[in-house]
Formats: sequence, C-alpha cells, structure tokens
Amino acid sequence: MHFDHGQVPAEYKQYIGRKALFVLVMACGLAAVLVVAISLGAANISVSSVTKSLLGMVTSKQVEIIVWNIRLPQALAAMIAGGGLAVAGAVMQSILRNPLGSPFTLGISHAAAFGAALSVMVLGGGIMTSSNVGAVSIINPYVTTASAFVFSISASLLIIGVTRTRGATPEVMVLTGVALGAFFTAGTMFLQFFADDMQLAAMVFWTFGDTARATWTELAFIATVTLFCVVYFFSNSWNYNAIDAGDETAKGLGVRVGHVRLTGMLLASMLTAVVIAFLGIIGFVGLVVPHMVRRVIGSDHRFLLPACMLVGAVLLLFSDTVARLVLAPHVLPVSVLTAFLGAPAFFWLIIRGGRR
Repeated sequence: MHFDHGQVPAEYKQYIGRKALFVLVMACGLAAVLVVAISLGAANISVSSVTKSLLGMVTSKQVEIIVWNIRLPQALAAMIAGGGLAVAGAVMQSILRNPLGSPFTLGISHAAAFGAALSVMVLGGGIMTSSNVGAVSIINPYVTTASAFVFSISASLLIIGVTRTRGATPEVMVLTGVALGAFFTAGTMFLQFFADDMQLAAMVFWTFGDTARATWTELAFIATVTLFCVVYFFSNSWNYNAIDAGDETAKGLGVRVGHVRLTGMLLASMLTAVVIAFLGIIGFVGLVVPHMVRRVIGSDHRFLLPACMLVGAVLLLFSDTVARLVLAPHVLPVSVLTAFLGAPAFFWLIIRGGRR
C-alpha cells in the first residue's frame, strides 16, 4: 500500500492538535472555575470584582480581605493538591504498568494517617474547642504534619528498598504497597483503640482532607515541591511512553528502566506525602483522573501529564467549592465529596472498559 509523503505529517498534526486543544481548553476552564470558586461563599462577590482584585485593581477593603486572605489560598491549595495528586497517580500507573497504581493503593496515605495519629497520641496534639471552624483542632499542626510526612516518606523508601532487593518490578512494588497499607491501617486502629474521646476525635479530624488548612507559607512549600516533581515528570514523558510499550522495548530504546521507575516512584511518593501531610487525606483524585484523561486523549505522556494536572486541579477545586456550599454554613470535608464523586466515576470507567 502506497502512502503520500504529505499525508502522514498532516494526520500527525491533527492527532497532536486534538490533544493540545484539550489541554488548552482545560487550562481556560481552570481559570474560569478559579474565578467562580472565589466569588462563591457566605459573602457572594461578583465575578467582575474577583477578576479586578486578582488583576491588582483596587476594589473595596472587604473584597480584598475575602479574596486574598481567605478564598484564594484555599482555591490555590485545591488546585495544587488536585494537580499534584493526579500527576503522581498517572506516573505511578505508568511506571508500575498497573491501572490501580496510586498513592492510596500503595499504602502511602495509610502511613501518613498513622504518623498523624501517633503524633496526636504521643504528643497530645488534639484538643476539643468550641469555634465556628469545628469542635476539634490540632494543637501542634507542624509536629503532626512532620510526623505524617516522615511516615509516608518512610513507607515509600521501604517500598523502594524492597524493590532494590527483589528487583524493581511492578508486581513487587504493588504487593509491597498493599502489605504496608494493611500494616499501617492496623497500627492506626491500634492507637484509636487506646485513645480517649479527645484524641480519637483529633485523629479522625486530621484524616478529613481540608484545603483551608494551608497558609501562604505552607502553600509556597507545597507549590515548590509540586513544581520540581512535575518538571521532572514532564522531562521524562518519552521514557514513560517507552515503558508503556514494555520493559524490553524500553531497554532496547536506551531507557534505564530501573532508574526511571525508582526515581519516578520516589518523587511521586514525595509529592503525595507533602500534599497529604499539609492538607490531610484526599482520595480518588490520583486514581480516577488519569483514567478519565486517557479515555479522552490517550496515553501519550507528553499530553497526558499536563492534562492530568489541569483536570485534577479543576476536579478538586470544583469539589472543594461544592463542599463549602452544599451544607452551608457547615463545611463538608472535601475528601468526603471526592470519594462520593470518584467511586461512581470509577465504576463507570470499569463498565465502559469492560464493554470495549
């Protein structure tokens, strides 16, 4: 069969153009959702006032305080966390070559929950308060955050250590993660059994993902770590494409499969650990978003990774906004809403995949 030499490049341009268009549309959608999310709340602000405030134009003092001190940090935390978790999930699924690869199926979130519970139990980090925010708060948020981070990173290093011994195969990584998840869940339940009412409430409160926890300083740290990891992932998108074709094929193309797999796993775990440590456990984003995006634009990581980052940011920002408004004046934890939205979406993806 003969092909015209100009035909293939034209088709390839169209193929690339569709993917680039999707990324561009999601970027514009994210900007629109951000402005709308900031405008909604107990005190409704017009979209034009929010836009002027974000562009540095002078508006009323009250609008400036609400936008810059309250809603913008929370919105940015949701965007960064959603984008970071989605990209981490996409990378884990690729390097593990397992559709169930995510920070939560590998036990990293369970390790963070155990670290937070241990901090509350040993250091007395939880206390009952009576405020508009809630009935429970954490006395030592930085100690609790550090403890959650240390344990989640330890779980990641343990997975990598086992793979160093047994070989960096996807099966070994996933099975090690499942075992660690079960172990840390048992440890958390053990601590909860001996906790008093105040400590138990503080442990449960920490596990609720809450984007409002992050201050500007913490947000800058999360954003820096996310940016570093995302740049590395983007720079290795060709390597992930090669690994998708199989380890032998990737090695034949000159990819250091073991190195790429271990480094990607470590950075994806570190990114997840930072988000979870500061904001609490936010489920399903890292698992569902990569599957959703693959259905639309395929598995080319040059476009999959930026698209996952944007879709994850939109999804979590939308969920966080709905969680703020659905039971107003009470605020529903965003992790509850992502689980409610994520589980049916995942079932739908499974059924659609089965039919195909």
